Amino acid sequence: MHHSHFLHQLQRCARFHFPLEGRKLHAGIIKIGLDNCSLKLCNNLIDMYGKCGLLDDAVQLFDEMPQRDLASWASVFTAHNEANHPQNTLFLFPNMFLDGLWPDHFVFASVVKACANSGALKVGEKMAMEHGTAEAVSGCCKKGPGYASPLEAMDGPKESLIYVTCIYTGSGRGKPDYLATIDVDPNSPSYSKVIHRLPMPYEGDELHHSGWNSCSSCYGDPSAARRYLVLPSLVSGRIYAIDTQKDPRAPSLYKVVQPDDVIQKTGLAFPHTAHCLASGEIMVSCLGDKDGNAEGNGFLLLDSDFNVKGRWEKPGHSPLFGYDFWYQPRHNTMISSSWGAPSAFTKGFNLQHVADGLYGRHLHVYTWPGGELKQTLDLGNTGLLPLEVRFLHNPSEAIGYVGCALTSNMVRFFKNPDGSWGHEVAISVKPVKVQKWILPEMPGLITDFLISLDDRFLYLANWLHGDIRQYNIEDPANPKLTGQVFVGGVFQKGNTVLAEAEDGSTYQVDVPEVQGHRLRGGPQMIQLSLDGKRLYVTNSLFSTWDRQFYPEMVEKGGHMLLIDVDSEKGGLAINPRFFVDFGAEPDGASLAHEMRYPGGDCTSDIWI
Repeated sequence: MHHSHFLHQLQRCARFHFPLEGRKLHAGIIKIGLDNCSLKLCNNLIDMYGKCGLLDDAVQLFDEMPQRDLASWASVFTAHNEANHPQNTLFLFPNMFLDGLWPDHFVFASVVKACANSGALKVGEKMAMEHGTAEAVSGCCKKGPGYASPLEAMDGPKESLIYVTCIYTGSGRGKPDYLATIDVDPNSPSYSKVIHRLPMPYEGDELHHSGWNSCSSCYGDPSAARRYLVLPSLVSGRIYAIDTQKDPRAPSLYKVVQPDDVIQKTGLAFPHTAHCLASGEIMVSCLGDKDGNAEGNGFLLLDSDFNVKGRWEKPGHSPLFGYDFWYQPRHNTMISSSWGAPSAFTKGFNLQHVADGLYGRHLHVYTWPGGELKQTLDLGNTGLLPLEVRFLHNPSEAIGYVGCALTSNMVRFFKNPDGSWGHEVAISVKPVKVQKWILPEMPGLITDFLISLDDRFLYLANWLHGDIRQYNIEDPANPKLTGQVFVGGVFQKGNTVLAEAEDGSTYQVDVPEVQGHRLRGGPQMIQLSLDGKRLYVTNSLFSTWDRQFYPEMVEKGGHMLLIDVDSEKGGLAINPRFFVDFGAEPDGASLAHEMRYPGGDCTSDIWI
């Protein structure tokens, strides 16, 4: 059995406090001899025993380890803290240096907690002075935004609000795009309704993705706060900072970064993905220059008050194409993906543009935080239009995935023993033969995916086929399909397009109505609850492409759905109680795209 299976099961036992199941897993590990070859497994065993209240077992295993790393020490410190013995953590801390190790953020998080729980602030200050980490302990009883770890985030509060970027650009309605606040508290009288709309001050923006000024990457900084939602406008180039702290139910505009300022100082345009950095800065991927050429793309750096600082990457190290990015600091790596040239995709999808080289098929591997392009991975014809890119949430993992839209493959990337990066196709969505469509075969068009915070499940959306899929990725190289649900698509019943079966017969997919509404378009953006039990879905990709592939959706508006998730055995089902109809908006039908919770989520928070 693959060691990753044991890792995820141990993490599950630690989170849900299953000591008996944890002991059985330990016995299984010993039986096949994995405990002698995996430091990571031993660390997870210590963590499991500690969080299940079995301190003696955790300490015994720690003492028997022939080799220990920082994670080993962090795990045993956590075990002592969980058992209400913080003084043991403070006693053991100096011994860590005998192993030739220097504390990182996670070790000091455990030490800080021990200081706070034992009232030993003076001890913590003394340790800080001795080991050069005064700033880490000076806020002994404080913490920054987000959560200390992905698994801790899973135990965070249940979502009650969600912010959605809504688009009028391209609809001909002459209205500005806006940020909608949706009530997602099932006990609220306004459940499943838009309770606030914040219009942008300009028309023609095309709000798209969103991010935060601060997230779990700043957890160790008590001065940081997750306050501003960052809204890059893909077409106009403006970047809005939205204050969600004054009134989370009714956010307000704080600042506008104008495109002329960005272009003058960096030459960048068409901003897309925004991620916060541990430094307090905000980094935004930009897909081209002001004329829509891909050659001008790169990464914009804003300071904590949204002033333009410049480009992040070193001169001469811009990627071939731009789109999404994710960084994994423990491996000193950032990886970015490739959509295409804005001059091409803003006009709609043209297959000839792929042949003309106006769309990407590469991943770009950068040093982090250095900004040097150290490797370019050519995904070939199996990796056309690589869009969303995610590492596993465990910051120690050197594995991630990218969704390749046109070829409808999920490509896994990984770090090789020599430090280089490799890739392979992990999931393939087969094209469907169709009639009465623009091509004889229709790709699934994977336009979004995400990974649950415990790294157990991967979810993807096939925008054209109309289905959402759930895969178990406990063995990251061999994902297993565990759930699937159709929520739209081009060949659903009632449309003109027909799908062909292998025997030549035709069929259409039966998609249920929700609260009397026929589902329009296909699943596009998805967002998972922290606990992994609820998956929210919108259906707009990009207004020009929406009009090309789903014209009815542009006329009648988008919508938002809720999918109930079986996060234990796997499985997906439409929740009949939840439906947000953006076709019924006061200023006319709008389109819905990215979703964000006020407290963070699995597609915005990064751990260091």
